[in-house]
Amino acid sequence: MIALSEAAAKEIKSIIEDQGLSKENTRLRVGVKGGGCSGFTYMLDLTEEPKSENDEELESHGIKILCDMKSYLYLNGVEIDFKDEVMGRGFVFKNPNATSTCGCGSSFQA
Repeated sequence: MIALSEAAAKEIKSIIEDQGLSKENTRLRVGVKGGGCSGFTYMLDLTEEPKSENDEELESHGIKILCDMKSYLYLNGVEIDFKDEVMGRGFVFKNPNATSTCGCGSSFQA
């Protein structure tokens, strides 16, 4: 399962609306790729492309989520939150599969 906090879902809905995307057809694509200072970096993207046969499709707080099966191995159980604080704003990943993370939280090792 990949879960969004209420704050993350609210921010994603706001981005979809601001960009004039279809509320019914837009999905959040979540993934990982090699790189970053800890080995893997997180990827987030909005897409209107339908689910492919290699995608896991989930839903959290009304947001449809797509994740390719390779990334899902590293992201199963992750919670995506959104923080808006004095030091910055952005999405934050709480990943129980990560054995270590970098200082900025945008990459991890598993």
